[in-house]
Amino acid sequence: MLDMSTARRANLIAVVDDDELVRVSVGRLLKASGFRAVAFGSAEDLLNSDRLQEIACLIADVRMPGLSGLELQARLKAQQCRIPIIFITAHGDAKMRIQAMRDGAVEFLTKPFDKAVLVETVHAALED
Repeated sequence: MLDMSTARRANLIAVVDDDELVRVSVGRLLKASGFRAVAFGSAEDLLNSDRLQEIACLIADVRMPGLSGLELQARLKAQQCRIPIIFITAHGDAKMRIQAMRDGAVEFLTKPFDKAVLVETVHAALED
């Protein structure tokens, strides 16, 4: 299991979304809110990086080419990597939301989402 105690202190937030505009805008929002942020264009890019142990919270799109956000969640759970996950999606449905939340997601936000709500949700995820 990955040790998350260092990560929680670092407050590094990872944004995983195949849409570059979303990655940039969410990254800017997080930085303006006092967080450190790192962005990945795919779940595979995140998994192949050496940054997992640094990440305190993950914001991930549900639908992406390759591994979906839900598949990423399952992969991290199987690796006993307990990073809080906030899902963002333009294509969510009730079944998807229920699955994500049942598997431990912190929140499931529909795009376009309220920026203040996202920031509050990140704060809440870091406090757990």
